[in-house]
Amino acid sequence: MNVFILNTGRCGSTTFVEACRHIGNFSAGHESRVQLLGAARLAYPPHHIEADNRLSWLLGRLDAAYGDTAYYVHLTRDRTKVAASFVRRADFGIMKAYREGILLHDDDRRATNEAIADDYIATVEANIAHFLKDKRHKMDFRLENAKDDFRHFWHWIGAEGDLELALLEWDRRHNASADQG
Repeated sequence: MNVFILNTGRCGSTTFVEACRHIGNFSAGHESRVQLLGAARLAYPPHHIEADNRLSWLLGRLDAAYGDTAYYVHLTRDRTKVAASFVRRADFGIMKAYREGILLHDDDRRATNEAIADDYIATVEANIAHFLKDKRHKMDFRLENAKDDFRHFWHWIGAEGDLELALLEWDRRHNASADQG
């Protein structure tokens, strides 16, 4: 069985994978196949947990490859905090790609970074919700309840390993924005 952590980004996906590295019966990766194309992009090994916010743009292909056999986690965080983190990263990565490649806003900044971040989050969340509507194996996971939700996740997938070490990862900051408090 494979597990996919679907998310907007900026919501704890790196920490999620670091916690999963304490699971012995699954491998875990964060954006581990982003540079691949075609079938290779989604050719994850069996018993693998993958967190990659770009999967929200590949959900049709993910469904064709894994359908209802995989387990899906919808990882979320307080929306204002996610948006604020994306605003701090407005000039690179997914925000730049969304603004310039999807929305086709040029550099005159007719829309604020806040409005673009909010639009991006709304789009990704809608894509994920639509994808998950008919899936049997799905779980909501809130960053604000990470330790409790991770315990549930651990048992839900039948994880084996060191749960206590995994839970300690949620006390560390992984991939946090530099100016985040």
